[in-house]
Amino acid sequence: MTYEQFNDSLSQDSPPDDLPVLLKALWYDGKGDWEEAHNIAQSREGTRDYDHLHAYLHRVEGDTWNAGYWYRRAGVEVFKGSLKEEWKTLVLSLL
Repeated sequence: MTYEQFNDSLSQDSPPDDLPVLLKALWYDGKGDWEEAHNIAQSREGTRDYDHLHAYLHRVEGDTWNAGYWYRRAGVEVFKGSLKEEWKTLVLSLL
């Protein structure tokens, strides 16, 4: 799947069946369903990619302190760009 195909899938009512779970979380976030995306991020706390997603989601929420905690747990730098840029970066890293 390409980034364009993933982005186009946001027009559907549900994520593509064969989408890996972390991409499903970003799909839900892309649809504005922060809660479902957050549930996925919390499902495997202590796993780097899940913790990175968790950090991003708390940044979306506006909770920068909590986001910083999760970035540190994931071992990644706090993203300096916009939320939209970080979402795209995360999607591309998982495709």
